[in-house]
Amino acid sequence: MTDQVEVGTPATVAPASAGGAGVAAPSSRGARHPLVGLGVALVSAAAFATSGAFGKSLLVGGWSPGAVVTMRITLAALVLLGPALWSLRGRWAALRRNAWVVVGYGLTGVAGCQLAYFNAVTHLSVGVALLLEYLAPVLIVGWLWLRHRQTPRRLTVAGVALAVAGLLLVLDVLGGAHVSPVGGLWGLGAAVCLVLYFLLADHVDDDVPPLALAGGGLAVGALSLGLAGLVGVLDMSRGASRVPLGGVVVDWWVPVLVIALVAAAFAYVTGIAAVRLLGAKVASFVALTEVLFAVLFAWLVLAELPTTVQLLGGVLIVAGLVAVRADEARGPRATGEGGPLSQPCPAP
Repeated sequence: MTDQVEVGTPATVAPASAGGAGVAAPSSRGARHPLVGLGVALVSAAAFATSGAFGKSLLVGGWSPGAVVTMRITLAALVLLGPALWSLRGRWAALRRNAWVVVGYGLTGVAGCQLAYFNAVTHLSVGVALLLEYLAPVLIVGWLWLRHRQTPRRLTVAGVALAVAGLLLVLDVLGGAHVSPVGGLWGLGAAVCLVLYFLLADHVDDDVPPLALAGGGLAVGALSLGLAGLVGVLDMSRGASRVPLGGVVVDWWVPVLVIALVAAAFAYVTGIAAVRLLGAKVASFVALTEVLFAVLFAWLVLAELPTTVQLLGGVLIVAGLVAVRADEARGPRATGEGGPLSQPCPAP
């Protein structure tokens, strides 16, 4: 017989009694909080977006992408180590139950996504690489459709189309972008890792605090990136000790602190909280606003002004997010017709 559980609510196994097997008992996923979740998701997207403008100052100063990413993730892991351990007081059993989720989250959502994206950038223009990575929300809708028979409704399909069209305009990929098959594969790999970031964050037990999942994932990611550097997969070259930032020259550690504390530690914690409040599908679409925030920070820090076409793309992205959010708020459809992320489906 197939148990019915909520997507993102893994079944936990109760300890076996004497002479009997453990009994499966689904853990309870708290109710979604759309308005609070939307605000947290937007804050997370804005935090993630700071990495582009501030990280670029290090790249211009001669630092390799591998070195920048590794410093960012490692420092963020160290910052969250204490709070993560504190949040786990009395919850170590929950961490052991979800250990594979934390490891998978760190390998894919943290290290894998960064590694795939920066490899894509070496073969593609930044616009095309970022567009490929942000196909993740579309892939999530497809995954829910194929794996859990949650057929997307017309409003969700319209939202997907608007969001993708908006990304095309914001990233201006039609203006001189080139496509490499190898780079395309790396870009799609980044998208898959981003999908796993959202799905794993939504799948972990509620007993594991967001601080613990973020801290554990960042620690796993930092170790993975360090190992990749040791074996030569990532170039860890250091650059200048002083780098240009916003029209002035600053010490290299200034942008590192921003991309580590704001764009990693804070961004990952709030991102996980947003997924728990909204669900993976809606949270992944709200995360598309990172592109808009990235354009804004590039304007403020690097004096790179958005064009009229980019502003139009931003309007389309917002319209797509509104469509998906409205479809999610309508609730599940009749059995067998698909529905939003929170609809019950057969346990895998």
